[in-house]
Amino acid sequence: MTTVRTPAGWPATEEQARAVQDELRGRLVLDEPGPPPGTGRVTGVDVAYDDERDVVAAAAVVLDAATREVVAEATAVGPVSFPYVPGLLAFREIPAVLGALDALPCPPGLVVCDGYGLAHPRRFGLAAHLGVLTGLPTIGVAKNPFTFSYEEPGARRGSASPLLAGSEEAGRALRTQDGIKPVFVSVGHRVDLDNACAHTLALTPRYRLPETTRRADALCRAALREATA
Repeated sequence: MTTVRTPAGWPATEEQARAVQDELRGRLVLDEPGPPPGTGRVTGVDVAYDDERDVVAAAAVVLDAATREVVAEATAVGPVSFPYVPGLLAFREIPAVLGALDALPCPPGLVVCDGYGLAHPRRFGLAAHLGVLTGLPTIGVAKNPFTFSYEEPGARRGSASPLLAGSEEAGRALRTQDGIKPVFVSVGHRVDLDNACAHTLALTPRYRLPETTRRADALCRAALREATA
């Protein structure tokens, strides 16, 4: 397990954090298709908090994209680096997530975040933020639609409907299992939305959530228990 510190100069106020979002948003690359689903490696990242102890634990789990077998994993633990503010959650999570990614023994390939990319009120959720900082292709697969509206997709696996901000498609509601509540997919960096949805379906052969997210969630919770024992 890697121990991380809050980086020097990390935003301390909402105003500073929003200014960073505004600056970094201009560096997003949204015109690349991204790696083909089922090829190379795909990495899930997730975090767990102990707010009473002011600790956050992050996990990065690398899977072989074709077999979904675990190739490598790493964890990082550090202080919660920003207060809880809706729309600015990435500032609480990114130092630990970067620590976990840096501790991997191999390149991560596509990174799947348990959260949002462009499907974010300021069009710069964790997946977008992480992608710009690392240069990696990233997508967000969230459990709920945040502030966006959508029509219920068809009941069959693979059905999708636009996640809308007015008339703008910020992401998609995607059914990953027949008759089960959809997940909410959005682009982060260097991947297009069709490909992001295809990757999500490739990673959900049996369950609603991607295998990347399921494994990273379990690992970061275990790391938090170890760190706070």
